[in-house]
Amino acid sequence: METASVLAVCVVHQLLSDEGRLGVTAIDKRPVQGPVKVHRLGLRGDVQADRLDHGGEDQALYAYSQDDADYWTEELGRDIPPGYFGENLRVAGLSATNAVIGERWRIGLDLEVEVTSPRVPCSTFQRRVGEAHWVKRFTEAGRVGTYLRVVKPGTIQAGDHIHRLYVPAHGVTVGKWFADPTVEDADALRDAEADGSIRLQPEYHRMFEKLQAGRLA
Repeated sequence: METASVLAVCVVHQLLSDEGRLGVTAIDKRPVQGPVKVHRLGLRGDVQADRLDHGGEDQALYAYSQDDADYWTEELGRDIPPGYFGENLRVAGLSATNAVIGERWRIGLDLEVEVTSPRVPCSTFQRRVGEAHWVKRFTEAGRVGTYLRVVKPGTIQAGDHIHRLYVPAHGVTVGKWFADPTVEDADALRDAEADGSIRLQPEYHRMFEKLQAGRLA
C-alpha cells in the first residue's frame, strides 16, 4: 500500500487579472521548496483574493490528490502540475475527495489538520482552466478534493508523510456530500456534531435545512 505523502506545497505565485467581482484572483499557486509554516489561516506566504468565498479557518488549506490530477491529465490532454487547480497541497497515497468529513491527519512532525468540506467549482476556476463548461464538467466528475482546517499549527514540506489520526464513524465523505447529499447523510453528520466527534461549518446546517424541506415537500 502506498504511503500517503505530500508531493508539493503550493502558495500564490502572482495575482492574476480576472473578470470576476474583485478583478483579481490568487488561484495561481505554485510549488515552493523547503519547509513552510502553517498557521490557522493557512500557509505563510499564501493569500486568498476573495476572502468572502475562500479562505478562513474552515478553508485554511486545499488538498488535491495526484490520482485525480492524473485523471484530468488524461481527460484534457495536458499536464496538471501541482497548484494548477489552486490547491495548496498535492497529495499521494490517499484520496482527498474520499476523506471522511471531520477526519484528522498529521502531516510531517507537528501539523494536524481536519477535513472540512468539498471544493465547489466557480467561474474563476473555469477561466483559470480555460475549458468550456468546466464548472459542469468538474462537478459531474466529482473529483473535488477537500478543504482542511488547521487543528495544530506546524511546518510542512514536500515529502512529508500523512498519517490518518482519526476517522469519524459517520462515514460521510467529502465526495459523497458534494455529489449526492441525502437526508440520511445530514442526519449522520448532525448526530456526529451533536456528540462532539466533528465540528461542521455553518454551510452544512443551511444544507440540512434544504434537505429537510425537500423531504417534507
